[in-house]
Amino acid sequence: MAHPYHHALSSVKRWGGTVDDYIEIHSWYDQSKEQIADFRHRALRHHAQGVWQSAAIFGPTNTLSTGRIIPTRWVGEQHVREDLGFIPSFADWVKAIRPEPWMGRTEKIEPLVDPHMVPPVVEVA
Repeated sequence: MAHPYHHALSSVKRWGGTVDDYIEIHSWYDQSKEQIADFRHRALRHHAQGVWQSAAIFGPTNTLSTGRIIPTRWVGEQHVREDLGFIPSFADWVKAIRPEPWMGRTEKIEPLVDPHMVPPVVEVA
């Protein structure tokens, strides 16, 4: 797995500037390694929606130390392509997850919390 620093070096080579111009964005993509330290961490942010989310977090453009302005999405697209070879959708990741019984097991809470669904209390004399 590439380190955010190496992704940032790749960004410098591509668009100029310094590692510091990019490291925060690339680190955000790999922050999910806190949860799972193998390639599966990528399912959380390495997809098209993750690229758009990074632009929402870091702003639509990234102003480099040289003054050049580039779309933040370009940095995200570069990161995901370098790690995966293409930009998948989140649906691509979900299709690869094997469903387990516990994932769909839910207790209906409506009767417990909605007073209109609970039968009225009848007091016995």
